[in-house]
Amino acid sequence: MIVIGLDPGIARTGFGIIDTEAATPFIKCGCLTTPSTQPSPDRLHSLGQDLETIISTYRPQQAVVETVFFGTNAKTAMLTAETRGVLCYVLRLNKIYLHSLTPLQIKSRLTGYGAADKKQVQYVVMKRLNLSSPPQPDDAADALAASLCLSEESISLPLSLH
Repeated sequence: MIVIGLDPGIARTGFGIIDTEAATPFIKCGCLTTPSTQPSPDRLHSLGQDLETIISTYRPQQAVVETVFFGTNAKTAMLTAETRGVLCYVLRLNKIYLHSLTPLQIKSRLTGYGAADKKQVQYVVMKRLNLSSPPQPDDAADALAASLCLSEESISLPLSLH
């Protein structure tokens, strides 16, 4: 099963794609970026188009989109929530089954510890995907971590389905 993980952000949305049935599950990771000089609607449109391109290229059957948790900057939280909305819309438009997980749920599933730091998460991602170095940037690593939550070892854990 091809799974895409997404770590939403208006400036940089991380994506990670794996094949849960392959001996070498890692397919691709990276970031979709938008310039801060563009108006928000144009940036959101660009992210939606970029995700459409990834979907048509890799044909994922399921997706994990990290949920938004911000408490300090309302403007950032709103833009991230808008980004997440566009991503979820494009996924559902393409009939891709969508799972939503919090950062705490992702960390717990991968490391067994919900307060794991980025280095711990990157280490687990690197080992589970047989990568020679941690995926970069952090947003791509976070997206791969999300996608790993649907791997064979994790599939039986309860998920928040949307």
